[in-house]
Amino acid sequence: MSQLEKFLFRFTTMARVIKAEPKLMLNIPKFIFRSLREGMPETIKRTKLISSPTRYTDEDIYNKWFLNYQIPNGKKKNEMLEWGVNLKNPPKISILLPVYNSNIKWLSAAINSVRAQTYPHWELCIADDASTNPKIRQFLEKLANRDARIRVLYRSKNGHISACTNSALSLATGTWIALLDHDDLLNCAALTWVAKSIIENPNAKLFYSDEDKIDKHGKHTQAYCKCDWNPALALGQNMFSHLGVFNKELICKLGGLRLGFEGSQDYDLLLRCVDAVERTQIVHIPRILYHMRIHPNSSASGAKPYTEFAAERALADHLKRNKIRSRVVSTRNGFRIMHAMPNPMPFVSIIISTQNQIDYLKQCIKSLLDTTNYPEFEIVIINNYADNKDYFNYLNAIAANLCIRIFTNSRQLDYAKIINSAVAQAKGNFVYLLNENIITLHADWLEELISQAVQPGVGAVGAKLLSPNGTVFHGGLILGIDGVAGFAHQNLLNHEQGYFRRAALVQEISAVDGVLMINKQLFLEAGGFSSGKLGTLYNNVDCCLKLLELGYHNIYTPFARLSCRNTPNIESDEAIEFIQKKWGNQLLNDQAYSPNLSLESNSFCLAEKPRLPTFSAP
Repeated sequence: MSQLEKFLFRFTTMARVIKAEPKLMLNIPKFIFRSLREGMPETIKRTKLISSPTRYTDEDIYNKWFLNYQIPNGKKKNEMLEWGVNLKNPPKISILLPVYNSNIKWLSAAINSVRAQTYPHWELCIADDASTNPKIRQFLEKLANRDARIRVLYRSKNGHISACTNSALSLATGTWIALLDHDDLLNCAALTWVAKSIIENPNAKLFYSDEDKIDKHGKHTQAYCKCDWNPALALGQNMFSHLGVFNKELICKLGGLRLGFEGSQDYDLLLRCVDAVERTQIVHIPRILYHMRIHPNSSASGAKPYTEFAAERALADHLKRNKIRSRVVSTRNGFRIMHAMPNPMPFVSIIISTQNQIDYLKQCIKSLLDTTNYPEFEIVIINNYADNKDYFNYLNAIAANLCIRIFTNSRQLDYAKIINSAVAQAKGNFVYLLNENIITLHADWLEELISQAVQPGVGAVGAKLLSPNGTVFHGGLILGIDGVAGFAHQNLLNHEQGYFRRAALVQEISAVDGVLMINKQLFLEAGGFSSGKLGTLYNNVDCCLKLLELGYHNIYTPFARLSCRNTPNIESDEAIEFIQKKWGNQLLNDQAYSPNLSLESNSFCLAEKPRLPTFSAP
């Protein structure tokens, strides 16, 4: 038994004892904790053990998880083989493999990963970009003679990866195109899952899967379990990437890969394809089907900085094609699309519901008035039957400010009715629902929120909320955590990127909490908040889900930052039951999250068991 296994055995044994008899927690002798500590591997000693799902970030345990849930066992592999062989009209997949002076050991492994596929209807189209190593041609000729599905073209002149990939494309006879780098690997079931998704989604044009990396020891690491297609996130990073599968007719219509975008040629291709299809024609396959090799010269190790410049150009071209008045800004976490402000600027009503919390309210109002650059706004304060003299005096004092209006709620209305009434009376064509315990941190926070909210198809927009100590309070909500929804990225340091930089990039998200920007008419169209049933947190969730149902998309932006005092936000059992009954399985299938990630933690760790069906022939 390894050191890690010994530690986990001790930990789980103690957890079972405590679960069976919680009172024992008060009397656990110190030697038990000392024993646990002694059995703890050094890599875990240096990290904070928060909850059981975090243990799956350990490489050894991830590799076991990968083998258990991402690689078919013998019986399942045979089932996949039989399914593929017996298909009446199987989709043919052409895999493009550009080669130039490749490491023959790695190239051989890449090709063997294709030949080992459980799906038989493929062809491997290899283009050699005038390699100067004569052993490359000898190796490729030997392979082509061995397997008729391997087709090879030898370029007479080196043209770099875009031209070389286009040469490989000229060999393709399949209706679908998959891209493979010469030093990477495919999961043995990759093409089976791709073919199955193609059959199940006959109108789709683009498919992409999850991916991980393999280190120099051959171990799997850094699993990127992606969300469903997320256009806003895709403008911050190439979330499509590997394994990417394209409709051949679409690629050929667009002219293949563009020269001059080497390093991000696949990103540029993706963005041009996205412009030509509907978002419903882009399908995510939530399986880890592609493995990028980490070595000193690979993009997986960050060894190709020129890719960033090519990606920035590809994004700029995408914005220009779509007549989007925005500019691309490269950040250390990816890209930020800075949208131009509309002219004239929309008027915003900032709505704050409060009761007697004079200290919080003073700080909130002061920060709004002192730091906000955006000129077109009013502050609407809802005074909920307060009985504090100092509070009344403060409200009377600030009422003289022309941009502040005060409504008095003298009746015992519930939170939803209070907010719905205030929104109906708001002067702004956008409303921002703000809690009194929040203060602004930078001058352009409102510009950022408005610049996102005015984009076509956008519903609610949420900011990045920080705790007073500078850690993240939340960056949006993940559906399914705690039975309904939980805070994303909680307790990260402000500068930390989070899971694959998702805490630091603009993206679509299913729900935002606490503070949200929304078009006033859209809020009313969605029916506002649900009266009498839900508190603050779940009313935001419910409202955001109603927006999704209407076809809008909610946005999280980390570039609007506010500070939030962590106050308890507890929903009643009745509220939980109401929202679970209303939204059902949608709470367990967050399109902005992954079924491979845990609902027991908000830190994007692997689920103990993925929420995915096993392979079954249709």
